[in-house]
Amino acid sequence: MTARYRKPGMRAAAATALTACAVLAVAGCGTTSENTEGGQAPAQQKECGGPDGKYTIGMSQANVAEPYRERMDDDIRKAAEAVPQFEVTFADAAKDNSKQVQDVETFMTQQIDLLVISPNEATPLTAVVKKAYDAGIPVIVLDRKVDGDAYTTYIGADNVDIGKQAGEFVATKLLPNGGNLLEIRGLAGSTPAKERSDGFKQGIEGKNITVVGSGDGDWERDKGQQQADALLKAHPDVNVIYSHNDPMGEAAQIAAQNAGKPDMKVVGIDGLPIEAGGIKAVEAGRLAATLVYPTGGKEAIDAAKKILVDCQGDGVQKAQTLPTELVTKENAAGVYAKLNAG
Repeated sequence: MTARYRKPGMRAAAATALTACAVLAVAGCGTTSENTEGGQAPAQQKECGGPDGKYTIGMSQANVAEPYRERMDDDIRKAAEAVPQFEVTFADAAKDNSKQVQDVETFMTQQIDLLVISPNEATPLTAVVKKAYDAGIPVIVLDRKVDGDAYTTYIGADNVDIGKQAGEFVATKLLPNGGNLLEIRGLAGSTPAKERSDGFKQGIEGKNITVVGSGDGDWERDKGQQQADALLKAHPDVNVIYSHNDPMGEAAQIAAQNAGKPDMKVVGIDGLPIEAGGIKAVEAGRLAATLVYPTGGKEAIDAAKKILVDCQGDGVQKAQTLPTELVTKENAAGVYAKLNAG
């Protein structure tokens, strides 16, 4: 699918836009109808591959307090260091939708050349993402989605498939004869939480397995443990917990130990290849399994380079699905080494 990319450098009037295209014909600039919607011209920005060769990227993060998102920012920072034309400005919404909206508005005022955003929740961030996109700013939506398709490209793994793989692992390895389990979900308004839950249901369908209790841990370790504490008191007979991320999963394991169930099997998601991440937790036996969910940081910078530096925005796909991998005790060491080799 061809990505929509408005060449920066166009001013407000249609005639000016056409003049700019004539002057920059060798750069392949589009016409007014290609570069605007409803007669509204895009914001003033530098032309891709422009003479000064410097571009500012605004990275709007949902909540850097989550280890996964901290790693995402680090991956973006590291990848951008390899592109001398790039300067990345980071903003942390601290899981506040209104703050993230304001962060994006501020980026637009600062006339960034490209926006990368990992939305806290889908619906509250949709309008401001569309506003940036309609203003001619290329938008890379990373990990979590917004409603509609008013963005340049989405980069992330298939959360439905990840949830399904988690469910199939539970059904075949942990509860082959059926049984009851608990689910610790992520933030209710975020797309991964819904998709990981939907996929898990697909994975256990027809397997005589029942989710007897669930709670929203909002991706946070402390809240995940609170939810697990309460759920285990209400459902003391379960032997498996499915957690939408690894920190909540490890917290659920602690809750299980406190409830006198040290053998509780917990499946998480994220599989960060760091000492405090889910792969090491599987290797150590704190989690029964996890699934690798790549941050997409490097891929986001690769797409930004193609759009801004290489002037190949039309070659950026509308969606880029990142690979995942099931991690168990048997392959944890190998997966950890492989992911850190690059």
